[in-house]
Amino acid sequence: MSMILDGSNGVTFNDASLQGAAASPNVLKNRIINGDMRIDQRNAGASITPTSNQYTLDRWQASLSQTGKFSVQQNAAAVTPPVGFTNYLGVTSLSSYAVLAGDLFIIRQHIEGYNTSDLAWGTANAKTVTLSFWVRSSLTGTFGGVLQEGNGATRSYPFSYTISVANTWELKSITIAGDTSGTWQTTNSISIDVTFGLGVGSTYSGPAGAWGATQYFSATGATSVVAVNGATFYITGVQLEIGSTATPFERRLYNQELANCQRYFQVLGKGLNGSPAYVIFSILTYEASATAWGTVPLKVTMRTQPTTTYSGTFTTSYGTQGALLNDTNQTGPDNGVIGWAAGSGGTTGYSTYLRASNSTAAFISFSAEL
Repeated sequence: MSMILDGSNGVTFNDASLQGAAASPNVLKNRIINGDMRIDQRNAGASITPTSNQYTLDRWQASLSQTGKFSVQQNAAAVTPPVGFTNYLGVTSLSSYAVLAGDLFIIRQHIEGYNTSDLAWGTANAKTVTLSFWVRSSLTGTFGGVLQEGNGATRSYPFSYTISVANTWELKSITIAGDTSGTWQTTNSISIDVTFGLGVGSTYSGPAGAWGATQYFSATGATSVVAVNGATFYITGVQLEIGSTATPFERRLYNQELANCQRYFQVLGKGLNGSPAYVIFSILTYEASATAWGTVPLKVTMRTQPTTTYSGTFTTSYGTQGALLNDTNQTGPDNGVIGWAAGSGGTTGYSTYLRASNSTAAFISFSAEL
């Protein structure tokens, strides 16, 4: 029996039967990370009203020209997701805002060049891709989004899709010919932005269905979610894959998808992933009576040198409270370096632990987002 082996679609036998490709660390069919919206390290399911370029659920960034117009929450309003899914990203409009020409309100994911280099975009061999997703809205009509070049945003492909029935999950699929122009990154910087419009003005809206040398964020004539107070927009099962046909969503093991997210952001403490309220973060060594330093092995190698952020109240085994320090010169993609500055109490050369001093969700986070 003859067969066709395809790394994205699986094995097709000569009787046309298909053995689909299994999720595997060695297979990358879906270029979207956290497309099923399972991972929410920052907020653990809490609702946020994002500022511009703030990350919401893992890998999903909100970009907006006016604050306070919408909120984002994992599983907002607790509606039943599509069959086979347990989570979704939920947007809720917080006002009735008339979008101006230069406004934009979007949810997007930056895709790293290492994960798209085989697409060969920017060359004569550019591969066709298909974007598919489940979507649900309280509004009906034509909605828009865009695939955009991440390197300076000089190439854009606006797309449109129709939501036919309010408050009903619908599966959408858009096939996009690969771009033969532009400069598409192939290393650890942004290659492709996948964007869903929530209300985009005429300046940043373009004709759907063609590549252009203009920065667009949605398709002309798309419905504005932020224009209707209380309007909702829910999305899950987002997949970007090679080929002209949408295939079933690639389901990756939870620990694998979490690790994929942690390449860009990871957090210690905060009561997440089973961490205790009084979690110990690191063992430090005093270089002087008031200053101690230690390392935090990162869970996975990060995209680049991360930025470290602290929140909450910390203490040492000596019981002293003080301020955390950040050594950006020694922190790298594989390890964080943290310091402790206290008024007194330490002895040069002695060690101490650094832990949360109470149960108020102290945490240390590392970000290497695109």
